[in-house]
Amino acid sequence: MLHHRVSLEPCLPRPAKEPPAGPGWIHEIKHDGFRILARRDKDRVRLATRNGSDFTARYPKIVTAVESLPVRSCVIDGEAIVVNQDGLSIFDILRYRLRDDAAVLCAFDLIEADGADLRRQPLERRKAMLAELLRGVRDGVAFNQHFESDGVIVFQHACALGCEGIVSKRLGSHYRSGRVDHWLKVKNPASPAVKREAEEDWGGKRWMRGRRW
Repeated sequence: MLHHRVSLEPCLPRPAKEPPAGPGWIHEIKHDGFRILARRDKDRVRLATRNGSDFTARYPKIVTAVESLPVRSCVIDGEAIVVNQDGLSIFDILRYRLRDDAAVLCAFDLIEADGADLRRQPLERRKAMLAELLRGVRDGVAFNQHFESDGVIVFQHACALGCEGIVSKRLGSHYRSGRVDHWLKVKNPASPAVKREAEEDWGGKRWMRGRRW
């Protein structure tokens, strides 16, 4: 059993320059948003960021959706996003809190359900259980689809759509906190997320040079 009072760190993908080749992997679109662990314990829901910040009050639509799920308890891993009219996630809408009420959870993993710790279940089993759990949910939480095609092709399509990139996950793998080798993240170099990170890195280096350490 996974105790809800115990802090759980999310599984983190390792950066890679290109998607893994060959079978044995699935590939998911990487959306530009806030990483969220959604926990439900009976009637109580808590949304925690990767760093442990409490975003429960910030995203009421996600909370309502998780409250409606047909389980007594669960822990869902996903990304809180807001999309534009083209269906592309826009991080600035989240960062500047322009549409908190419109944020939805793009869910990609199920860590616990009805008191059962699922972290040692294979990836495909966890995802199948998540898809079943979310079946019939109309708003607030969406199942993040995955693809079994060649990773390079999936990545090319993600880039063409303007997405942040993809995350490739090894079939049969367990859920482990921290940075792992069985989740690989390949970013679209032309995406707003990569450009934003480059600007933030440059700003941080410029600030450090002015500190005269």
